[in-house]
Amino acid sequence: MTDRFGIDAIASRLAQSVPPAVRAVQQDLETNFRAVLRASLGKLDLVTREEFDTQTRVLQRTRERLAELESRLAALEGAAPPAGE
Repeated sequence: MTDRFGIDAIASRLAQSVPPAVRAVQQDLETNFRAVLRASLGKLDLVTREEFDTQTRVLQRTRERLAELESRLAALEGAAPPAGE
């Protein structure tokens, strides 16, 4: 899975923010930070950017189709004789 949340960047910034005496274990910290962030984000009810973009395209097509159907209905209603005649 692509790192869409900048997990590596966040983990790196967290590791760099620790005191200098602890930086000797920076690689271990970054690895642990990444694991914790991925696990935490994995529990959230999120969608990927790809899924979001796909749904956006589906919604756009649905709106276009609705506009087309509304236009056709309006044309049919305009051509139909009034009710009761």
